[in-house]
Amino acid sequence: MISAEEALERLREGNLRFVSDVRSHDSLSSEARRSALTAGQEPFAIILGCSDSRVPAEIVFDQGLGDLFVIRVAGNIVAPSQIGSVEFAAERAGARLVVVLGHSQCGAILATVEELQRPTESHSRNLRSIVDRISPSVEPLLSTDLRHDHDALVRHAVRANVRASANQLRHGSDIVEELIQSGGLLVVGAEYSLETGIVEFFDALPPSRERPVGVDAFSEHE
Repeated sequence: MISAEEALERLREGNLRFVSDVRSHDSLSSEARRSALTAGQEPFAIILGCSDSRVPAEIVFDQGLGDLFVIRVAGNIVAPSQIGSVEFAAERAGARLVVVLGHSQCGAILATVEELQRPTESHSRNLRSIVDRISPSVEPLLSTDLRHDHDALVRHAVRANVRASANQLRHGSDIVEELIQSGGLLVVGAEYSLETGIVEFFDALPPSRERPVGVDAFSEHE
C-alpha cells in the first residue's frame, strides 16, 4: 500500500511532467497493463474532480490505467454517491490519498456566483441541486470586498468550494473518519489552472508539504 505522502509526491511529479510536456512511458495504456488489471485494482489516489472536459485527472497528473480512482461531477461537489465512492476506493481498493480537485474558471462556480447575485428561475431542478450545494461556501464571500471584483470573487469561490467539499468528505462518513484517524488516509484540496496546467495543493497538507507563509496569493480573504 502506498502512503498518502508518497501518493501526493507521485501526483506532483506527474503534474510537473504534464506541464513540461514530457510524458511518462509508465502511463501508457498498453495491452500488458490492461491484462494485468483484470485481476483487480490498486489505485494509489482518489480524485474527486470537476466534470469539465478540460480537466481530465489522468492526463493532468500523467497517470495511466489503474493508477487513479476518479470521481467526476460538476463543481466537484459532495453528495452521498461521491462519499460512497470514496469509501469504496479507500476501504476496498486501499487508496490512502483523496484529492478534491477544483479548477480555475469553473462553470459551476460561475453559475453559482451569478445566481447568488442575480437570482433567476431558469435552472432545472437538477442543475439547481448543484448550485445549492456550492452556494453555502460562496455566499459568505459576497459580504466581503470581493463582491466588487468579479474575477477575484470567482477565484476565491473556487477554493472555498474545494475546501468545503474536502471538509464534507472528512466528516461525512464514519468509514472515512476512521481511516483518517487510524488508517493513514489524507484528504487534501487542490486547484488546477487552466491557464498554466499547474495543480496547486493548498488544503490540509501534511506539515512537511505546507506552503510557506505569504506564498498563497488567495490567503487575504480566506
